Amino acid sequence: MFEWRSAMRTMESETVVWTGDDGEPLRLVWRQVRYRVTDRPTALVAPCPWWRPLAGTGVCGPLDVTGWRFQGTADDGSGSLVFDVVLDRRTLRWEVVDTYE
Repeated sequence: MFEWRSAMRTMESETVVWTGDDGEPLRLVWRQVRYRVTDRPTALVAPCPWWRPLAGTGVCGPLDVTGWRFQGTADDGSGSLVFDVVLDRRTLRWEVVDTYE
């Protein structure tokens, strides 16, 4: 698992993510392009919200999946990107917070 520690920046654009029964992403639409997940997604994790006040104690607390990192390949053949996506639990909307070529 990958632990998400850096500040997240939102890449403003409507994002739709389809997930399997296990919660892992299967495909997404971002910037009007449909991508298929073409590798095994890696969970992005952070300390559970209720653990954060104790995080500086040196004891490793429970982690919560906050998002996913995966490679997406465009259905139109225009290429592949690695995506970092998170689910905003207040609005239940997915956000792309970073991409890598």
